[in-house]
This record gives sequence, C-alpha cells and structure tokens, in this order.
Amino acid sequence: MTIEILVPVLPESVADAAIAIWHKRPGDTVERDDIIVEIETDKVILEVPAVEAGVLVEIIEDDGATVLGQQVIGKLKVGAVAGEETKDKPAEVNEESVDASPAVRRLIAEKGLDASKITGTGKNGQIIKEDVEKALAAPVAAPVAKAAAPVVAPVELQPGRSEKRVPMTRLRKRIAERLLEAKNSTAMLTTFNEVNMKPIMDIRKQYKDIFEERHGIRLGFMSFYVKAVVEALKRYPEVNASLDGTDIVYHNYFDVSIAISTPRGLVTPVLRDCDTMSLADIEKNIRHLALKGRDGKLSIEDLTGGNFTVTNGGVFGSLMSTPIINPPQSAILGMHKIQDRPMAVDGQVVILPMMYLALSYDHRIVDGKESVGFLVTIKELLEDPTRLLLDV
Repeated sequence: MTIEILVPVLPESVADAAIAIWHKRPGDTVERDDIIVEIETDKVILEVPAVEAGVLVEIIEDDGATVLGQQVIGKLKVGAVAGEETKDKPAEVNEESVDASPAVRRLIAEKGLDASKITGTGKNGQIIKEDVEKALAAPVAAPVAKAAAPVVAPVELQPGRSEKRVPMTRLRKRIAERLLEAKNSTAMLTTFNEVNMKPIMDIRKQYKDIFEERHGIRLGFMSFYVKAVVEALKRYPEVNASLDGTDIVYHNYFDVSIAISTPRGLVTPVLRDCDTMSLADIEKNIRHLALKGRDGKLSIEDLTGGNFTVTNGGVFGSLMSTPIINPPQSAILGMHKIQDRPMAVDGQVVILPMMYLALSYDHRIVDGKESVGFLVTIKELLEDPTRLLLDV
C-alpha cells in the first residue's frame, strides 16, 4: 500500500511554505516517526514524521519548492524494504475503452501511448495502425517558455576574486518585510539614556552561587531587565498598547518578546505573564526559548503575541543602536554593552560600569513625555534594584 506524504495544516497567518530539506531520498528505508522532510514557513520549521514504516517511493516537490497546507509532496510505500522494486508499474491501457482492433490496442500498450490523445481516422473514428505510427513520429511539443524577467548582467570579477550567491530563506525574507513595514508604517523615534550597572553587578557577584544552587539556573542580567520593563509598563500603559485601525488597544497583561539570534535569523519568542514570574522563572524561560530557537524547535505559539520587545545587542559588543519596532507593538527597548567609563559622581570622577539604553517608540501612540518617563523609570529601577522589591 502506498500512502501520501502531506504538508501539515498551516496556521491562518501563514499563506504558504517551502520545502527546506528532504532527510530521505527515493528508495530509502523509513522507520515509523522518522523525520522525512522539514518544511519552512516564515516563522517556524515544521517537521513531517513518517506515520508508517516503509520505503520512500517518490518525491513530488523537491527542496525549495513552494507548497500549501495539506498538499501532497511525496509517497511512501508501507511495509516495503529498501532494495525491493518500489516504483509503481505504468498504468495498463484499458483495452475495452479503446476503439481499435486488438492488434492496435496491443501496439498502443507496448509503446506506452495515451490512446485518448490519438486521433482515430478509421471508420467511425476508430484508431488504426497508421494513427499509432503517426503519433509515434510526431515531435514532442516543447513547453512554451515564459517571458524571463530582465537579468542584470553580473559584474566581471577580477582574477583571484570569487562570489557566492545564496537564496534568502523564508524567515530572512519575512524579517526583511517586517523591518520595512515597521519603518514605513510607524512614526518611529528613538530616545536614549544610560544606566549605572554596578548595583546589579554587585548583587550578582554576591548571590550568583546561592542563586544557581537554589534554582538550577545562572542569575543573568535579562531577568532584571524584564522585571524593570514590566514595572515601567504598568506605569506607562501607552507603551504597552498597540494600534488597531483608529483604535488604541491597551493591554492589561504583560507578554514580553525577547529577541533571540538563531542560525536561521532573528526571532522574538514571547515570555507570557511576566508580572507573575520570579527572577528564576524568567531566566529559566529565556534559556528554554533560546535552546528551542537554536535547535529550530520554536512553535507558532512561541512566536505569537507579545506587547513589548527587549533586545540585547550588548552580548555581541554593540555599544549603541536604534532598535526597530516589532509591529504591531508600539515600542522596543535596546540594551547594550556594559563598559567602564569615567563618570562625575558628587564632584568626583569615578570609573563605573555604564550601559546605554535605547527606546524606539511609535510617536502616533507614545508621546515624548511618556517615552522619556518610561526610560527614566527603567534606569532608576536598574540603578536601585531594591525598588523592584518595594514597588516604589
């Protein structure tokens, strides 16, 4: 028995997908639950497992092909073993349905012709031997070539130079579309501030071993950032809002998107209900999402939603940047590299670990007063973490 391999049902927000890679080739043995093919959408990678053991008979859509939900992309022969004859036999001609003599019907079958495409010139349209010979002699019509898009002639390279051309992945294409959408459809501005990270660094130094022993996870900076963001969102609800047509939607929950770099590109999985999480919970969930992103295991649910985004370019050494809003959100906070700088403190020059903060926001929703107040709140909370505990 041969069964069809189908594209999984795609979410409503995903119009189509592409074949990323076939892990099996025609003739390969497939065990039940083996991953046969990976299908790439503009958000996640979908794995298609084998529902039965057998041999992969046919690949209908090869790597890179665009496919739709529930489309047939291959065939699997159940119970077969590699090395056996797994190709389907050519369809036999139904002699009773062909208006021709027995000898002509046999000739049609031997030559593998489609009797329905042979014009009969015999009595009452009957197919005769000359019709079959004419069909065999007829040249195969070449497919009509589509009008090719104008191609820019490549620049001739100098000796010793080379180039590599790689098609953009669907995720990279989607990232590009979203970035352009954000730039073209929002009134985006960025405001900056800086924060003294010494208090948090002192806390981490003092409690990191106890924290890791108690919770099984390292105490990082991101949990402090997320905690400060949630408190600031409570005080400035406009930053936690989004535009829906001519309406402003104020969200009474705190789902924070965390920008994560993966081998496939930048993704923003969501930490939900951050206001109910402890520092340990935040660190564990961020690590869990980062590992899923690295392994390509993020689901549509992991990436859906989010009211505000936090991105930390400091892990790559970025000193300052202007992050781009993640629509339909109204703002994004960029954290950067912590670097020792001379600062004036009470009339004295002191070397302190300083970090720049950048808040990009949609000026259609958030005014300058709210954006600056939001950023100053985060600065104050990070410079005096006790305020997070006392809610002041």
